[in-house]
Amino acid sequence: MAWIGTPFGFSQSGSIVGHCFAGAVTDGNIRDAARVMAESSLVDHGWCYVNNDDFWQVKPGSNDPTLQGPERDAEGNILTNKRFPDMKALTDYIHGLGLKAGLYSSPGPLTCGGCSGSFGHEEQDAASYAKWGFDYLKHDWCSYRPESEKDRAKPAPRLSVLDSITNDEKPKLMIPYATMRAALDRQPRDIHYSLCQYGMGNVSEWGDMVGGNSWRTTGDINDSWSSMAGIGFKQAGLEKYAKPGRWNDPDMLVVGHVGWGPALHPTKLTPNEQYTHISLWSLLASPLLIGCDLTKLDDFTVGLLTNDEVLEVNQDELGKQAGRISKDGNGEVWAKQMVDGSWAVGLFNRGTAPLQVSCDLSLLNIRGAAQVRDLWRQKNEAPASGKITRTIPRHGVALLRVK
Repeated sequence: MAWIGTPFGFSQSGSIVGHCFAGAVTDGNIRDAARVMAESSLVDHGWCYVNNDDFWQVKPGSNDPTLQGPERDAEGNILTNKRFPDMKALTDYIHGLGLKAGLYSSPGPLTCGGCSGSFGHEEQDAASYAKWGFDYLKHDWCSYRPESEKDRAKPAPRLSVLDSITNDEKPKLMIPYATMRAALDRQPRDIHYSLCQYGMGNVSEWGDMVGGNSWRTTGDINDSWSSMAGIGFKQAGLEKYAKPGRWNDPDMLVVGHVGWGPALHPTKLTPNEQYTHISLWSLLASPLLIGCDLTKLDDFTVGLLTNDEVLEVNQDELGKQAGRISKDGNGEVWAKQMVDGSWAVGLFNRGTAPLQVSCDLSLLNIRGAAQVRDLWRQKNEAPASGKITRTIPRHGVALLRVK
């Protein structure tokens, strides 16, 4: 999950395969997802990263024989569990399909799933990821504890920016991510670096200082309106920290068959809520990560994920993140400037009854008649002057391109 089409650092599109299968994930699951992505229409719309989100390592103390074994070899290099017999062969398979591969670890001694983490082995692990051919690393806080730094055999590498920050907490949060960034920088491979520490310490303010390409701004999402809307609409104000190659990440998309594997279920979001979800994440220039089983995609979900006019909002090369420009009760208007001078505008209804929501065009510095295009319906609408008003259904959205 890194750049689509260019090296300039646009938002990313991919699938987190290991997440939906959780502790049951296997090499076969990853290959199946890669094959489906390559054979489906997804690949024709920019989706190109297949990421495993945990449980490829050994899990100390596990009763599952497929997760047992030595954690590292005699030289300290990390070893995979029995479910992943050959990581280089796996990435070769993914790359052979024209896709890219992502992996997961933790700056602590254990991952969130209790598998082996990278603490004290960052240099070796970064070298392994590069040797295996991975293009993306999600580094998840999990078991890391700042007080553990005193136990390192060698001091953690520091970035000069750490010395200039007086807040005691931020350096503690930054050190483990600066450590892995330094290790990745010494590898002969470009690896997208995703920080995952759930927004602690206002990570948007310093994620780029430690070399993050994206950083989670929130806790884990689930497929409920309260979770999705609560996370998405709380991104207001973070737009000043986003730019090409540096992205706020409000977590994955919860559409399709989701949950914690192997027992998955169709998303609990209604169709209108799913339109809101994809629209808001696109306006936010978020990394677009499909956290579902790709082998069970239905036509509706494919339609959500393959509307090029909506995806263009997410991938616009200007790299702007939308901000909230007005709020009136349950109605909100979010807008994002596009490279061609137009605006992507979302009119949202957070309430449970239909609601008229209006966008004052003067807030976009638009005077006179404006061209309006409905991006979900992919059709031009009548020119508008002064303001645009739409009746928005319960938990719904109108996503427009205005010029």
